[in-house]
Amino acid sequence: MGTLHSITTNQDAIKTLFRVTRDAAGNLRNMPAVFPDCKAPVVRAAGGERELIKMLWDASPPRHGGTKTNIRDPTSPH
Repeated sequence: MGTLHSITTNQDAIKTLFRVTRDAAGNLRNMPAVFPDCKAPVVRAAGGERELIKMLWDASPPRHGGTKTNIRDPTSPH
């Protein structure tokens, strides 16, 4: 079993909830499932502002101390 993430709220709600002051994400679509290697919205601190952008959704490799909760290969080093 793994963790399935989804984004079903609209862009304005995300900006309001997280007090985003700069929106660089373009148009966001509903994402009923967010999979690794897909771009998903992220709110980050940038230059003293809260910025909404799209970033690649993935987990860090084990050598960087990352964890992964959704694997299909049980022999994976994750």
